[in-house]
Amino acid sequence: MNRTAKITRKTKETDITVVLNLDGSGIYNIDTGIGFFDHMLTALCVHGGFDLSVSCKGDLNVDGHHSVEDTGIVLGQAFAQALGDKAGIMRYGSAFIPMDEALGFCALDISARPFLVFNAEFTNERIGDYDACLTEEFMRAFAFNAGITLHLRSEYGKNDHHITEALFKALAHALKDAVAVNKSGTPLSTKGKL
Repeated sequence: MNRTAKITRKTKETDITVVLNLDGSGIYNIDTGIGFFDHMLTALCVHGGFDLSVSCKGDLNVDGHHSVEDTGIVLGQAFAQALGDKAGIMRYGSAFIPMDEALGFCALDISARPFLVFNAEFTNERIGDYDACLTEEFMRAFAFNAGITLHLRSEYGKNDHHITEALFKALAHALKDAVAVNKSGTPLSTKGKL
């Protein structure tokens, strides 16, 4: 089974290429122009066990919004393409991830019914050169383009870097479990398809 995808998306605001291998070993090559966001995407692929290449050239002279959101769109599309008809995957995943004083939680369903519940508060506007509010924008874009019902919650935490990283790592571990191949090779659904 070849669970890979390559997606390119070019607009007046961003030019993005994502190459994804769901059955990789955490090899990454990520350059979005936003250091902290690169760090989060690196954590996503290392902890998820995905091979991931992301190249994003965006209008950072405006701010990071378009680059982060559009990367979520393209990465979501890559996940959807790599999963194909989703037959034979475990479908569900969840994880609690501690990051020092912060604890993040993720539960998800690769259901083809996209939805996002995001419950996290940040005390600072920025984390390095990254707007803290963009975490929710990325997660929404990713979930809706991947066809995932995604619930993310910061249980507690004080450091915004730690809170955000716990959420990205929780997503990674939940995705790793959800995309794992089940023994039946058939869709995990009473409907017979996802």
